[in-house]
Amino acid sequence: MKKSRSPFSGFRFPPAIISCAVRWYHRFNLSLRDIKELLLERGVGVTYESVRNWCDRFGAKFAHCATAVRRKPGTTWHLDELFVMLRGKPYVLWRAVDEHGMELDVLLQKSRNKAAAKRFFRRILRSNPVPCKIVTDQLRSYPAAKVEVPELAGVKHVFVKACARVNNRAENSHQPTRRRERQMQGFRDPRRTQAFLSRFGPIRQHFALPRHRMSAVAHRNQLKERITNWYSWSEASLSSLAP
Repeated sequence: MKKSRSPFSGFRFPPAIISCAVRWYHRFNLSLRDIKELLLERGVGVTYESVRNWCDRFGAKFAHCATAVRRKPGTTWHLDELFVMLRGKPYVLWRAVDEHGMELDVLLQKSRNKAAAKRFFRRILRSNPVPCKIVTDQLRSYPAAKVEVPELAGVKHVFVKACARVNNRAENSHQPTRRRERQMQGFRDPRRTQAFLSRFGPIRQHFALPRHRMSAVAHRNQLKERITNWYSWSEASLSSLAP
């Protein structure tokens, strides 16, 4: 049986270093130059463009692995939209999370109409089971689009007012994106923004444990386990990252 070629084959640096850079960039509010400096402190001389290339090339792979090992999505969808500016032009970031706050999907579009909502519904359904309930604000595009999606015909639809804060699951899920947007001094290219946010959510949530609901020992052990899993996805060893 022929052994499959490693995706890290041909790179000058070992998989452990590449995996570490990708994790730092998507987990923390760090710039490419910040990661370059942190790696230099550990004796690794690399340019920030190399870090960008690693994130572009391997970010989707790690995000897919993080999505595969997370628990099964809940039965309630919370949907909300967020306006973002890309080079002075307004775009709408559609986001869906379940009742536990786990991000289901994001989609960057230019409009908030029925076609955009329908496109988002179909995108979520490609990778998630049909929910029992959908919670949205009072945007008319949601019910208009839901009628035209057969899989959602029998799904209960709950509307909430923005001031009621009943849809806080979705609204709070925008906060990491806003923080990252400020760190990056704004998003620019729609294609690159969509690619980054599709990776950013699953990777960040893989390590963002509910610390307030865990003991210090449990949090430390589970975080160590998830970091070990992360490096096992790249067939790398943590020992090569020792300062």
